[in-house]
Formats: sequence, structure tokens, C-alpha cells
Amino acid sequence: MDENFIVKGTCMYVKLPQDLDCNNAALIRSEADKIMERENIRTIIFDFEKTNFMDSTGIGVIMGRYKNVKLIGGSVLAINVNAAVEKILTLSGIHKLIRINEVSGLKMPVK
Repeated sequence: MDENFIVKGTCMYVKLPQDLDCNNAALIRSEADKIMERENIRTIIFDFEKTNFMDSTGIGVIMGRYKNVKLIGGSVLAINVNAAVEKILTLSGIHKLIRINEVSGLKMPVK
């Protein structure tokens, strides 16, 4: 499993890259979906600590995983979101669906 994806129980942590764009969104989507099929994932935490840029394909990655996990009663969180990314999440309406930066100091777990 990719080091940017960590599963602890029913929670999947996804450490996002510096640029969440069309160049790497497909890889993130594919790996997250594989893990979700294998594991009983009920919570997804997207860690934006290193992310400075996100385009519409990045929004699609978040929304697609949200829809999948919501069907089984799960939830999605976005942590370590900077002002630029938060603005994109707000303009896209995602902020109404997922929790953003509500858990202060939450970090990716150690493998």
C-alpha cells in the first residue's frame, strides 16, 4: 500500500500531494477506491498539510470518496487545510458536506 494511505481500523488517512490536480488525482482516486473495497472504511481523513493547489479534479476526488462513504453512513474530514485550499472547498460547496479543520492538531498516524 502507498505510504500516503494509512488504514487504522475503519479509518483511512490520505496524505495529499502538493498539487492535487489532474496529474495525480487519478492515482489517488484509484488507490483510495481499492482500499475502500478491501477494508470496511467508514471515515476518510484527507490531510492537506502539503497541499498548496487543488483544481476541479481534486474536488472530484474528494466528492467521489464522500459519496461512496456516505452511502454506508460514514464521514469525511479535511485536516491541515490552508487558506487557499479552504477557499476552494468553500467555493465548491464541499465545506457544507465535510468537516474542515475541526480537529486541531490531528496528524497522520505512524504506520
